[in-house]
Amino acid sequence: MLDRPIVTTVGGGLRVRRYLPSDQARWDAFVTNCAQATFFHRAGWSRVITEGLGQRCLYLLAERNGEIEGVLPLAEVRSRLFGHALISTPACVYGGVAAVSEEAGQALTLEAMSLAKRLSVDVLEMRNRDAVCSGWPTRNLYVTFRRSISDSDSENFKSIPRKQRAMVRKAIDAGLVARVTDDLERFYRIYSESVRNLGTPVYSRKFFATLIDAFHGDTELSVVSASGRDIAAVLSFYFRDEVLPYYGGSRLAARPVKGNDFMYWDLMRRAAARGVRVFDYGRSKVGTGPYHFKKNWGFVPRTLHYEYFLVKSLSIPENNPTNPRYRLLIAAWKWLPLVIANRVGPMLARHLG
Repeated sequence: MLDRPIVTTVGGGLRVRRYLPSDQARWDAFVTNCAQATFFHRAGWSRVITEGLGQRCLYLLAERNGEIEGVLPLAEVRSRLFGHALISTPACVYGGVAAVSEEAGQALTLEAMSLAKRLSVDVLEMRNRDAVCSGWPTRNLYVTFRRSISDSDSENFKSIPRKQRAMVRKAIDAGLVARVTDDLERFYRIYSESVRNLGTPVYSRKFFATLIDAFHGDTELSVVSASGRDIAAVLSFYFRDEVLPYYGGSRLAARPVKGNDFMYWDLMRRAAARGVRVFDYGRSKVGTGPYHFKKNWGFVPRTLHYEYFLVKSLSIPENNPTNPRYRLLIAAWKWLPLVIANRVGPMLARHLG
């Protein structure tokens, strides 16, 4: 039944229906011009999640007289270990409704709630940047770090607090070099090692290849080298006038030469030169190492309002690394040989949401 197109007439000419592949150009044009929308609302994520993670997407749009007034990317994630959820959007830090009218936003939310019930999921999870679902349980576990940057390298450098500037200078003095590359394997070798060291399962190479292909021209791989050896890498997204360093990692050799500081400074400098005016450092869990690293760069944390509509579950699922249930698994994962972690990790990562 759910494979048939959903069409719900709301009234006043507004209707909610399932996204179709033929809608992609219109959907993305709407996302580009909607203030509430983010890079993670783009239609290409439907392909990334379907082909790269093997999960089913159920994207919704609200339209009136042939004009889109709101979109809601949704994906169904099933896992024996992590439960059954409808999420906007898995593998993404932002999601939820993006709309230009309150009526469209409400209609999309109601349709998502109805869909969650029909699917009999545990929860419907909306990864909102702002609190919008009044009365829903909320988890404020994550914050995001965003700030404006200028077209001047010197101004951007001065905006970094003094102690962190010293880290960047140390990296420059160490002779680090950053280069943009099309070599996914160079990135993956570093990134997979980095997340293994953190006790986290890695996404598959296919996931990253699909992502880069789906957003061709709006992604960028860069690798930092020291004395000819690759030590850090980041996959960044460009959207409107924003840059989002999203999948970043480093080897242990990056620490003494401040490879991470250099990598993000080089990205900021490069992004500013191409007209970017917002640097989005992404989300972090409050109180963690990445949280303090971003604060030390002078970025102010802003709470993310992940909101939940409970269907079968009686409480918000604790599918995050702070859950004591996963402590032993995380500790054990750090000691796995990299070849095994890279083989088994994608089978778990696709279910993490």
